Amino acid sequence: MDAKIHTIIPYTSRVLEAQVIEYLKHFPVVAITGPRQSGKSTMLQQLLSQKYQYVSLDDQSLISLFQEDPKEFMRRYNNYIIFDEVQKLPALFDWIKLMVDQDRQQYGKFILTGSSQLKLLETISESLAGRIGFLTLLPFQYSELPEAARELAVYKGCYPEVVNRYYHFSESWYSAYLESYIEKDVRNLYNLGDLHDFRRLIQLLAANTSQILDLSHYANQIGVAVNTIKRWITVLQASYIIFLLPPFYQNLGKRISKRPKIYFYDTGIVAYLTGIETKRHFENGPMTGALFENYIISEIYKNECHRKSNAQLYYYRTSNGLEVDLIIDRKQYKELIEIKYNSTFKVKMIQALKKLRQENDRCALIYNGKNDHFDDVVISNYGDWLLEDKLK
Repeated sequence: MDAKIHTIIPYTSRVLEAQVIEYLKHFPVVAITGPRQSGKSTMLQQLLSQKYQYVSLDDQSLISLFQEDPKEFMRRYNNYIIFDEVQKLPALFDWIKLMVDQDRQQYGKFILTGSSQLKLLETISESLAGRIGFLTLLPFQYSELPEAARELAVYKGCYPEVVNRYYHFSESWYSAYLESYIEKDVRNLYNLGDLHDFRRLIQLLAANTSQILDLSHYANQIGVAVNTIKRWITVLQASYIIFLLPPFYQNLGKRISKRPKIYFYDTGIVAYLTGIETKRHFENGPMTGALFENYIISEIYKNECHRKSNAQLYYYRTSNGLEVDLIIDRKQYKELIEIKYNSTFKVKMIQALKKLRQENDRCALIYNGKNDHFDDVVISNYGDWLLEDKLK
């Protein structure tokens, strides 16, 4: 075990809290999605317990009450309510719409949370369009972690429960998490067929994280149709296991015609599925660079998401091998970022940045070494970068 600290950590304030407060001032309904165990319920109860009533739809008796007498249910729960795991009761959305339309000038009337983005969006698009604002809470980002957990997080993950335990029994936690995800979310919400094959896909994706997504390869490996793999990828995206990073092209039409790269929201899942349990496993194994790249890109993604940034994230690769790990398009300018696990800076690490850089672009190398500058390229230790973006 890498760390043995047995104290209980108090509630950690989340970066997203500021957006929650603002959205409640501007929307009658606010939906907060994110993976299971990312801390949605804990954040809302800590932030809003004095004003909002918390209603968990994991409670079957409440679902039964709604089904038997929806008017009585809404009489009890009609104002300043947090409905948790709301995708379990889709019929509730029409009643929420009715309550909202009775007084469209009252903002912050309902908060909805759910761990299945796809199912939630499908229902909301039919009933609450124009009445709802969306936010996403992902696992802890670097600035939210206690200092003692920051180095371990690269390969141990950032889910609040495993962090708050300082990663004791983290392998058992991730095992239970994936089983619960497959059984509760996948089996109950989606008709995917063979769940054994679905889990095989997750394992194969973990072994190939930070790589270009090849649907045909996975279809051949598992023995299913390409369209089946495509559907399973959509489910993994919708339930916040993976996200796809599209390629950047000046011609916008080409962005969707080329293959994206695959990343996991949490590197702890990758490490669990690939057998990385210790720092020694991480540093001496074949996945060091890929896992570190996944970690940095997922951390940047979390930061942009939690701050509700309008930036778009891409990677860049040409047929002759010129590549930049991450491009953040901020409309007025782009940030070009190269990611290396190395601790020693070498000029060749930033050659692609220098070749691709255009006027107004900002460039950085994120790595394990010391902070520096070279030809207007920011050279930044990854921890310092994640605490304070050096390009801003």
